[in-house]
Amino acid sequence: MLRQIILENLPPACKEKISYNVPFFYGNKGICIIWPAAVPRGGIKEGVLLGFWYGNKLKDAGKYLEHGSNKQIFYKIFYTAEDIDESAIVQLLKKAVDLDQLSGK
Repeated sequence: MLRQIILENLPPACKEKISYNVPFFYGNKGICIIWPAAVPRGGIKEGVLLGFWYGNKLKDAGKYLEHGSNKQIFYKIFYTAEDIDESAIVQLLKKAVDLDQLSGK
């Protein structure tokens, strides 16, 4: 479900790459990543992590994303499909894409 939301809202110039068996989405630089707990080295024991590469630069007024020990990547962990707030994700994704497009100029 997360992957579908991202694919539907990324501009055509953005791409998906599978690395470490997880989808990474990028434009000029990395935009976001979806990392299930079932894949090793993700740092989570349960659920699915949606991380924004430059989450530290996103204006997250609703404090939707968590700020873990990584100073750059901010994320949200979902334990069920019902946990997913599509409108919040789309809003953050658009901000992340705008930030990415600015970095390419």
